[in-house]
Amino acid sequence: MSTAAPTPATNPLAVGTEAPDFALSSTSGQTVSLSSFRGHKAVLLAFFPLAFTSTCTTELCAFGEDFDAFVGANVEVLPISVDAVPSLKEFRNKYGMKVELLSDFKREASRAFGVLRPDTFFSERAYFLIDTQGIIRWMHVEEALGQRRENAEILAVIQNVIG
Repeated sequence: MSTAAPTPATNPLAVGTEAPDFALSSTSGQTVSLSSFRGHKAVLLAFFPLAFTSTCTTELCAFGEDFDAFVGANVEVLPISVDAVPSLKEFRNKYGMKVELLSDFKREASRAFGVLRPDTFFSERAYFLIDTQGIIRWMHVEEALGQRRENAEILAVIQNVIG
């Protein structure tokens, strides 16, 4: 029997594997499933810890600023947090965000993608680029919650990985 301290959960997903499907409520009032994009659009999942925090606000407003670049690359940006839909609606409206936000209030998607923090019960800041066939082509989990990827980097990855 080992007496070593438990280690944090590791992400069971890897580049080249199929992304787990989910169905989450959005700020548009509709349910969005990952599988609904298969065959016609790549998806960038952007898990973010909590609405109304500084890094999350900067990150999500930046997605809006580069909205046309993502559309031009045929990539749907789906920001996901554990916040409830009413909080996400208020957050989106306050900052005039162009992207719809998804609520993972039951933490099912965060668990499936291996990014739920056991200590705080919200998700890591993490990105998953999923191609039109539902395969993870790139992923990145930030080392610290206050860090984020710049859109220029993400768009370069999209260009290199998906084309």
